[in-house]
Amino acid sequence: MKKQDLKELLEQAEGKKILFLGREGTYTVQETERFLKKYKVTRVKAIEEGVVATVEHHSLNPVEEMISEDAYADKIPAYRLDEFEQLLSEGINDNELLMAIKLSNDQARVLRMIENPDISDALFVKLLEMYTWHEEEEDNNDDRSVVIATLTRYIDITPAERDQLYSTLTLKRLVREATDPDLLNALIGFPNYEFKQKDQGKTSLYEVIATSHSLNDDVIKRLLSLRNPKVDMYLAANPVVPLEELRKFITREDIAIHEALAANESIDDALFELLLAKGEDVVKLLLWYQPISQERFKMITEKVNDPDLLAELGKNQQLDQKIVDRLAEDDNIALLEKLAANKTVEETTLNTLYEKQINTIFYPLAGNPNVAVNIIEKFYADYQNDIRMMHQVASNPNTPEKILRALYAREVLEINKGLAANPSTPIEILDVLKIDMRLRNALTQNEVFIEHHNTTKVVI
Repeated sequence: MKKQDLKELLEQAEGKKILFLGREGTYTVQETERFLKKYKVTRVKAIEEGVVATVEHHSLNPVEEMISEDAYADKIPAYRLDEFEQLLSEGINDNELLMAIKLSNDQARVLRMIENPDISDALFVKLLEMYTWHEEEEDNNDDRSVVIATLTRYIDITPAERDQLYSTLTLKRLVREATDPDLLNALIGFPNYEFKQKDQGKTSLYEVIATSHSLNDDVIKRLLSLRNPKVDMYLAANPVVPLEELRKFITREDIAIHEALAANESIDDALFELLLAKGEDVVKLLLWYQPISQERFKMITEKVNDPDLLAELGKNQQLDQKIVDRLAEDDNIALLEKLAANKTVEETTLNTLYEKQINTIFYPLAGNPNVAVNIIEKFYADYQNDIRMMHQVASNPNTPEKILRALYAREVLEINKGLAANPSTPIEILDVLKIDMRLRNALTQNEVFIEHHNTTKVVI
């Protein structure tokens, strides 16, 4: 006979009793009794007349086990405690719960509810805001539990990766993946945990939040209220920050803020022009990262007189095609070299650069994946003894396989570095090159090899 649904049983159990066995879970005895009162059902501790069901914790002591067996013998249906608590959670009135906690400041209840997987994300976030952190203690058990509950709720962790829940570093991953601004706002209430960087430096939780593209006005205002210079720097570089806030940053005499603005693609032409007057390092970032329209190009040519600094414009990957055409006709060799290496420049422009027959431009051209195959073949034929040129040809995805195999046969380290990084290099060659530990860095840049490695479990 199929066991009756628990909610259906409660709705039909007016005047009856339910036996609870084992420890309390998320809810206290008083809280479960208040819930049962809505159904006019009584909570009891032993088998007695009128018991229509048992609710059992997954761990029972020997005495409770015996009572459970007796209930089973009496054909009293048994339900898991987590099943009952899920039903209770579904019936929560969020506003009533939050008001009760606010009035009592019951932090134990806040923690229990934060650890409850059955409440909504919206309620969970509001409870995070109500939790009081123990910032005077370096490693508080309750604080750790809140972090783990947060990560468990939002991060998809396999059983084998469960140790990541005990690392605050996983909070960084959470911020990177979060799309809910309310959650990000709640995370600002966490202690400002620090994370080590690959370069041995450190970044903080608040700084990482400031880089998120899911910020809304409330989160931005809260981050600004911290008056943290590094947080402000990351906000200045964040394209989702409103223009009106970015304009306020330009008034600060802070080179780090100006550099961050220069890398922010959301600045307008007025800010762009002001930043052109903020020093060489700031200008260089503008030339590298900003979309360059005809109007901005005019500003640049009027205000940047240093040809070496102007040459940095050749690296920009957001150049209007008309501007690319103009740059290709310039006589600034350093600019032409950088333009020849620019992977967004089209084949037609690269042909124009090749026709100039300037030797130093040939090297970046040889490595550009947009250069025509016939030009690559010309470089290969004419520069056989130039290892630097052969490295460039070996690294170009557009290089014909016949040439790649011929370069591999030469067994030259610098050439092999190019082959190792080239996604067009035949897999059987990459499988041999992986044995050479000196090529490890080059291989890790090769997406085709990485995919091959991940699917075949190749050891490198």
